[in-house]
Amino acid sequence: MEKSCTLLIHFDKGTPAIANEIKEALEGNDVPAKIDAMKKAIMLLLNGETLPQLFITIVRYVLPSEDHTVQKLLLLYLEIIEKTDTKGRVLPEMILICQNLRNNLQHPNEYIRGVTLRFLCRLNMTEIIEPLIPSVLQNLEHRHPFIRRNAILAVMSIYKLPQGEQFLVDAPDMIEKVLSTEQDPSAKRNAFLMLFTCAQDRAVNYLLTHVDRVSEWGELLQMVVLELIRKVCRTNRAEKGKYIKIIISLLNAPSTAVIYECASTLVSLSSAPTAIRAAANTYCQLLLSQSDNNVKLIVLDRLNELKSSHRGIMVDLIMDVLRALSSPNLDIRRKTLDIVLELITPQNINEVVLMLKKEVVKTQSGELEKNGEYRQMLIQAIHSCAIKFPEVASTVVHLLMDFLGDSNVASAIDVVIFVREIIETNPKLRVSIITRLLDTFYQIRAARVCSCALWIIGEYCLSLSEVESGIVTIKQCLGELPFYSVSEEGEGTDASKKTPQANSITVSSRRPAILADGTYATQSAASETAFSAPTVVQGSLASGNLRSLLLTGDFFLGAVVACTLTKLVLRLQEVQSSKVEVNKATTQALLIIVSMLQLGQSSVLPHPIDNDSNDRIVLCIRLLCNTGDDIRKIWLQSCRQSFVKMLSEKQLRETEELKAKAQVSHAQPDDLIDFYHLKSRKGMSQLELEDEVQDDLKRATGEFVNDTDDANKLNRILQLTGFSDPVYAEAYVTVHHYDIVLDITVINRTKETLQNLCLELATMGDLKLVERPQNYTLAPESSKQIKSNIKVSSTETGVIFGNIVYETSNVHERTVVVLNDIHIDIMDYISPAVCTDAAFRTMWAEFEWENKVAVNTVIQDEKEFLEHIIKSTNMKCLTPVSARDDECGFLAANLYAKSVFGEDALVNLSVEKQADGKLSGYIRIRSKTQGIALSLGDKITLKQKGGS
Repeated sequence: MEKSCTLLIHFDKGTPAIANEIKEALEGNDVPAKIDAMKKAIMLLLNGETLPQLFITIVRYVLPSEDHTVQKLLLLYLEIIEKTDTKGRVLPEMILICQNLRNNLQHPNEYIRGVTLRFLCRLNMTEIIEPLIPSVLQNLEHRHPFIRRNAILAVMSIYKLPQGEQFLVDAPDMIEKVLSTEQDPSAKRNAFLMLFTCAQDRAVNYLLTHVDRVSEWGELLQMVVLELIRKVCRTNRAEKGKYIKIIISLLNAPSTAVIYECASTLVSLSSAPTAIRAAANTYCQLLLSQSDNNVKLIVLDRLNELKSSHRGIMVDLIMDVLRALSSPNLDIRRKTLDIVLELITPQNINEVVLMLKKEVVKTQSGELEKNGEYRQMLIQAIHSCAIKFPEVASTVVHLLMDFLGDSNVASAIDVVIFVREIIETNPKLRVSIITRLLDTFYQIRAARVCSCALWIIGEYCLSLSEVESGIVTIKQCLGELPFYSVSEEGEGTDASKKTPQANSITVSSRRPAILADGTYATQSAASETAFSAPTVVQGSLASGNLRSLLLTGDFFLGAVVACTLTKLVLRLQEVQSSKVEVNKATTQALLIIVSMLQLGQSSVLPHPIDNDSNDRIVLCIRLLCNTGDDIRKIWLQSCRQSFVKMLSEKQLRETEELKAKAQVSHAQPDDLIDFYHLKSRKGMSQLELEDEVQDDLKRATGEFVNDTDDANKLNRILQLTGFSDPVYAEAYVTVHHYDIVLDITVINRTKETLQNLCLELATMGDLKLVERPQNYTLAPESSKQIKSNIKVSSTETGVIFGNIVYETSNVHERTVVVLNDIHIDIMDYISPAVCTDAAFRTMWAEFEWENKVAVNTVIQDEKEFLEHIIKSTNMKCLTPVSARDDECGFLAANLYAKSVFGEDALVNLSVEKQADGKLSGYIRIRSKTQGIALSLGDKITLKQKGGS
């Protein structure tokens, strides 16, 4: 089994050293060889070897060495070897090292003394440490600070041993005297830490005595002071008033680490507006002054937490937070925009939008390679601002329309979607947006952007001039007709003299001929005319974007062009009084549409037109030839009404999400109510008074109450052994992001003392135990609380298994009790999340791991089955309710969640109701990693039957 060590050492197991070779090298006089041998011995010990034959050799040949590296390696060796027997008693040979340790503690070299004192901090055998205590105490007064600071830590570790208070009764007094006279910052910090850990009252008294000088102390000591304040205030919240003054005084400290800890401590102890504002200002200063991106991200996380609980204060600092956009890192910019978008109010919206517009203009410089992604984020942020506050749309929409032809397609799509939404929600801007769109349409180069822009033109060109301009713009962007041509290469009259080509056509015709006497006669002639293969006519340089996109075979865009021309002609029939002009426009539109259809059916392109696009274009031709009132109403009104309905549903969905995020708190009927105005204010500072008010408000609104804690605790208690086992054990499992904490209660149900009781755990999956198991002695019918920490590295279902091993005085053999397995649920690591449909489709196409689960359930209603899957998988359904309302016997829905490790989980559910009433279909899971796809699939397979 691997052993722990304070030094992390890499070891290549492929080339193990032989013990005899190590022994020979240690017995020699060559110091480099001895150092290398010690390193090999330490690495072997750390990887499970015992090497008992080396101990005497090391005592004889390594202990006397004066080399500093050898001495340091010797202390590492002594740290990791077994020093006790199976019964917990110190091995007799360990006494041999005591004299060497005493000599080192009195060594003239400061380094040897210091590392030996540091080694004593890691020893817990009182038989070895007790003889060394006088030498340790002498080093408290050494002239060198390196020795003094390690001597203080050694005293602290000895004092914390089970019998340490008996060995060092007056240790707190000695350390307090050292603290009052010590000048070295590190030694002073260690002395205060010792008092804080072992004699907290003395540390508090020292702090309150020197409260005016705290700001002059060193950074290390100030950090320990803040830790002390947090600990004291957690146990006695009534005294936090006097400590908050100390924290506020430290907000001006020169150390950024101290300033950050001050702000965090202030937020955890006080909810007074003055304190929260001071902490938020501190975070904003750190955000701007620090160059490390990791620091910026951590500070942004703290600001995000403040935004959730103290939004009113954060609103005033929104412009300070926005200054973080000056960082070139996209993660920082994204997180900054996320925070800012939730702090927008009618008072600051203009400033925020102005700042975002300036940032958009900066992205046009093209100096940074990720300008396109940043511009896309800014456009999405401006879109969000304009939806919340429509009055600002007029200030940004024309600027953003310059980016319709952006080389970053995603950015251009965001712009055109923004324009589509704004033109509907802001009728006053319709004319100016249409005019600008028609002017800039030729710049668009992406097919998806063209399709959306054409839809806008077809729906919102209402006046005669707009309709005519729309038709002219589309004609110019399509270029001259036809889209392809068949050119004649030559004509041959003698078929025998010319070999027919692959594309030659033989023509038999009757034509007049002049005879010798000058009269006309009719003769039959067979001639062969050669035609080249049909070729694409690219058009002139002025030909626009639509032509180039059509000639690549994008007939979905061709169908959109046909629909847009049809809508414009239908609207022209309503607003144009001249029948001649209407007929002319209709004819031109039909000519364009038929040309596109011919292009799709020709062999000029590698792929012919698809059936859907073909049917759509043919429908447009029929509609232009014969239009009825009902059809006209569908094309000119119903389409836009559907878009309005989609926008209203989107707004409703966002409102529901905000309500779901809002904290719902309820105060209990018998909760205590404090009347602030009737309280005694004597001796209380303004900050304390504000804090009292905030606490009363939280109590009145029930923010302190968490109803689900007790129920959750009961659900997380797992029985590990049977009631009839001699040792009963149960575990309370706490999952916190990357850590799993097992709080295990072990009860001795026998009448005998259990010795060397050890809880041995092992893991399967991406789980790793942090601590080594320890041995305990359990009295008859007594219990013991054992904590075990496990690190999690990925979202994968893991298993923890193990046993309890113990000895009794009557039985010499060890008894083993096997524990029930603990299955770590994937649901503890994933949480519902939201993403756009476009982002979902992009991830679905990119992710390579897919798990396909067949539907097998007793549930017969497809909507009920979907709700059951959502509840079982803890995922968010992205498909809106309106899209799954109809009773058609089919249901398709997309589900999405994110793990604590940032992994995305995508689920597509497709079910169909059979004739016998049962549901059939598939649930497909996709993710970037294999673990989450398999684990989620297992969970769905287990839970999908329903009823449990």
